[in-house]
Parts: sequence; structure tokens; C-alpha cells
Amino acid sequence: MDDQGLEDAAIFLMSLGEHEASEVFKHLTPKEVQRLGETIARMKSVSRERYDGVLNKFATDAHGQSALVSDTDEYVKAVLRKALGDDKANLLIDRILQGSDVSGIESLKWMDASAIAELLRNEHPQIVAAILVHLEYDQVADVLKQMPERVRNEVLVRVATLDGIQPAALKDLNEVLGKVLAGGDRMRKSSLGGIKPAAEIINMMGSAVETSVLDYIREADNDLAQKIMDNMFTFDDLVKVDDKGIQSLLKEVQSESLIIALKGATPELRDKIFKNMSSRAAETLKEDLEARGPVRVADVESEQKEMLKIVRRLADEGVIVLAGGGDDQFL
Repeated sequence: MDDQGLEDAAIFLMSLGEHEASEVFKHLTPKEVQRLGETIARMKSVSRERYDGVLNKFATDAHGQSALVSDTDEYVKAVLRKALGDDKANLLIDRILQGSDVSGIESLKWMDASAIAELLRNEHPQIVAAILVHLEYDQVADVLKQMPERVRNEVLVRVATLDGIQPAALKDLNEVLGKVLAGGDRMRKSSLGGIKPAAEIINMMGSAVETSVLDYIREADNDLAQKIMDNMFTFDDLVKVDDKGIQSLLKEVQSESLIIALKGATPELRDKIFKNMSSRAAETLKEDLEARGPVRVADVESEQKEMLKIVRRLADEGVIVLAGGGDDQFL
């Protein structure tokens, strides 16, 4: 969801009232709740035209700006507590309105990367790997960036070679994090870890870290490194996507993000992008690229990562087809 969509969703939720909005929040992921909560917290008012456009059926008597709620901070707290209960809500409220962190596998999904890295910094790499595979790949990538290179590499080797987690091991993780998980000995083996998750995590970490990790894994197990590489899809691999797929991707990417991402693209990929735009749009993009001064590598990689998230979603939806270094399709 882009910034426009987030703001529209925030306006709609604030128009519903606390009870109805809390019912919506119950069906969202931690990341979605965080992004919407942050958007609500910073929106103090909205133009009447914008309000009418989002609701499409309500009129307003306000002129210029129409206040939606009197205290957005308190609104966020009240809605999240009703939707998630006090414990989870307090975790997310702390992140939205600045605060603290706590532990627990489920709680990790509501914490920022630096807090998770600090929580796990003294644990064995095997334990860290078994915990992190419960999280979303981009969150894992951010956590691993906070860790020393040696630990990061060892954890990813273990993620790649992890073949599920037995119930007894889950109990051990409970003790490590101080949280009791349901299921007991009758719980099925969880299908977590493996080559593909390791590849997707490395994809999210940026080229500099990627090289270091793969070199480390290659020294320990060359075949494992090759299997991971076969399952990776990098930004430059977009050149392998067919024209229809590129056109679908471009419909979902804002021009500013595209400009920054292409600052670090190969000439072949740039040409591929230009070819799938109208001649006028392509000329405008070329001019914008030339006019844009130097851009930090971190900013380029960040925008490329965001585009790869869109690519992954479109691939999951069957809109585009991706292939890695090997013969198998992935993502």
C-alpha cells in the first residue's frame, strides 16, 4: 500500500469510530497495524474534499480542514487496545508513539530490528535461526544487519540447513524467550527454514552483505551456497522478466521510487524499463535520471528492496513469473 492508500485507509478508519475500527485492526498483520497506526497518529486533520472522496457518501460542514478526532494519540491507543488486547497493543503503541520493547516469539513480530537483535545477541546461532524463521523475511534481514558479520553468517547457514522445528525444540525456544506456546508434544512439525527462506532473507539484506554471506557459506559448503544462489532473485534479474511483467510492475511503482532504484541499475535493465514505457514517459524518466544528483547507496538499495517486495507479491498473485539462476521457478 502506498502513502496515498495508507492515508485514505487512516481517514476511513478514523471516520468509523473506535469500536468499528478496532474490528478492522483485528484482521491486519503487525506490519499493517503499525503502518496504519503511524499514519493515524500523524494525521491531525484532512481537507473536506479528501474526506468526501474517501468516504464517498458523507458530507461535512467544515471548511478547509475537518478535524477527525480530537486526540489522535489517544485514538490510536484506544483502537489498538480494543483490537489486540492490552499486551500486544502496548507493544505497538510503544513503537508508534516511541517506547520500549519486550520478548516472546509472537511479540517479536511487533518489535523493531535493533530490539530483537539485542534480545538475541547472546544466544547460539542455531537458537537465533530457529527463532527468526518465525518472522517475515524483510524483518529478519533488518535484524541480521544489526548483528556482527560472523554471527550473521552463521545464523544464515543454519537458516538454510534448517529442516523444520520439532515440538521439543519449540519448548526450548519458549524458555529462551520466556513465552509458553500452545500445542505441546502433539504439535505438528513446523515447516520453517530451508534454502528458499535463506535466499529471500539474503535478497533483503543488500548487495554488500549478500556478498559477505555467500562467500562465508561457500567456504563451508559450496553446494549449499550454489543452491541458495539458484533461489535468489536480485534487482538486476528484473531484466529476465517478460515485457508484460515489467509493465505490470511499473503500474505499481511511484516515479520517484523508480528514479532512485534505477540509479543503481545496469544499462540493460534501464533499457528494459524504458522499452516498456510510452516514449514520452521514457524520455521524462531519462531526463529525471540525468538531472538527479548522487544518491546514497543505502537509499538506492532501500528503493530496490521495496520494488522487489512488489515483484514478489505480483509473482505470488500469478501476474508475473520469476526464475532464479537455476531451472526452478521461485518466489
